[in-house]
Amino acid sequence: MSRTLVIAAAVILAVLVIVGVSATYRVDERESALVLRLGNPVAVVNEPGDEEPGLHFKMPFVDEVLFFDKRNVEFDLPPAEILASDQERLVVNAFLRYRVTNPLRVYQTVRDERGLEQRLQAIMNDSVRGVIASITSSDVISGQRSQVMNRIRLAVENQVRTQDLGIEVVDVRILRADLPQQIAEQVFERMRSERRQEAQLIRSQGEQRAREIRAEADREAVVILANARAESERIRGDGDAQRTAIFAEAYGADPEFFAFYRSMLAYQAAMPAGTPMVLPPDSEFFRYFRSEAGAGGPAAASN
Repeated sequence: MSRTLVIAAAVILAVLVIVGVSATYRVDERESALVLRLGNPVAVVNEPGDEEPGLHFKMPFVDEVLFFDKRNVEFDLPPAEILASDQERLVVNAFLRYRVTNPLRVYQTVRDERGLEQRLQAIMNDSVRGVIASITSSDVISGQRSQVMNRIRLAVENQVRTQDLGIEVVDVRILRADLPQQIAEQVFERMRSERRQEAQLIRSQGEQRAREIRAEADREAVVILANARAESERIRGDGDAQRTAIFAEAYGADPEFFAFYRSMLAYQAAMPAGTPMVLPPDSEFFRYFRSEAGAGGPAAASN
């Protein structure tokens, strides 16, 4: 009999433990809980603005509890090819950060977090494709990235607000927006070709400009040399004229001395040191060697 009582007590204790476990649940401060009774929501625990984490009770075997993260949750949109307004295909990868603000509304619209992510994926796809289809690929890739993200965020917020999903959109970002690999290689090759053509044009223009500069410099050099020669000829002519005038003035002042001076210069130029010369003694060239006054002078007459 005692053994039967022990078994019965153990069974009762086990049932009580199971019932106790089924009648309680714990809510973390980082999450909210939605209590469902036979599939109908009856209570929301620890929702934003009504903080009550900890241990809570529910009807065993009847109530079910769904948990929702209260923190910012990141949802990544899988990479997808999207056609821009200039008919260029882009591979776009974006992500969304959101926060659950109304667990009851989330359950009423999408049931759980998995359904919420499926709905957000559809919203993100629609918003991203709609915005990118209205702008060129260059604006998406480099030119207007921040403006594009702001437009996508506004589009997502409008749809979330219209559908009343019970969440708040925190941020929307584009992780990647590039051309597909094959198209990118074609575009890069076209860009390289354009750069080569542009470089060749610049080099040709530079060579043409260099030829023009060299031709102008040569022309200026010819003009400068011609002017220099003309100036040198003019200066030389002035010098010769001054020399001739000086010689004429000296000759007019004393013709005999001027003749003697010119003979001395002639001797100096004609007879350098050690130069043998054969001339008759009565040569006119040596007339100043025959007398002190020269040929036909007073000394010659006295002799």
